[in-house]
Amino acid sequence: MQIRDKVVVVTGGGRGIGKALCEQFACEQAREVVVSDIDAAAADNVARKIGGVAIACDVGCEDDVRRLVGETIDHCGRIDLFCSNAGITVKGGLDTADSDWQRLWSVNVMSRLYAARAAVPHMLQQGSGYLLHTASAAALVTEIGSAGYSVTKQADLALSEWLAVHYGRSGIGVSCLCPLGVETEMLDNDDPIHQFLRLHSITAAQVAEAVMQGLRDETFLILPHQQVAEFFRLKADDHDRWVRGMQRLNQKLNRSGRRAA
Repeated sequence: MQIRDKVVVVTGGGRGIGKALCEQFACEQAREVVVSDIDAAAADNVARKIGGVAIACDVGCEDDVRRLVGETIDHCGRIDLFCSNAGITVKGGLDTADSDWQRLWSVNVMSRLYAARAAVPHMLQQGSGYLLHTASAAALVTEIGSAGYSVTKQADLALSEWLAVHYGRSGIGVSCLCPLGVETEMLDNDDPIHQFLRLHSITAAQVAEAVMQGLRDETFLILPHQQVAEFFRLKADDHDRWVRGMQRLNQKLNRSGRRAA
């Protein structure tokens, strides 16, 4: 897929990876970049800088997502690429509150379903379209620090696969972005697990460059960190061995955290 002259929507576009994607798409001469974020001021700021359009949206609300898609079509006449990028994380394991699990589920998974429900019929009618889901390396190799983040990101990957299987022969491309550590507000310098991720972290701009190459090649899994592909292969080759290795890493990081405290 080429971005030039295309209409692109990016949720969570006010900061982090979403902001970098908006800037990259503008550089690629998209016809219109719709910057969407629950933070209207952040969306406006990015849209002004790149000459795009800002539309506030709470992606955890299906009515809001339908409105975002409808307003974009009304304004631009079409949607060529919908980037379901907005995401959240919450620390915790079994102690994570049900309300936090629900928030994670709504933003990290259901928002993707809401976008597909609203955008796919339009894309089928126009004969083409593309969906990009921002998941995480956690979708492939889990995330030690947050049970809810790991589970919902793996669910996002599963939904991405389902969409690719069902609509890939109908003119709709699907890619799932799975970065490891990215230098955004989501990295917590005081968290030993995030400190480990920072060892391999890259900038949001580098992620956006990897996305562009993945879209050009129409690659399903976009992996800005190539070591993630190796981790995933090791997991597939010997799942039990991989689990034992992650157990050792979890133990090591937890000890490091206790010493720091």
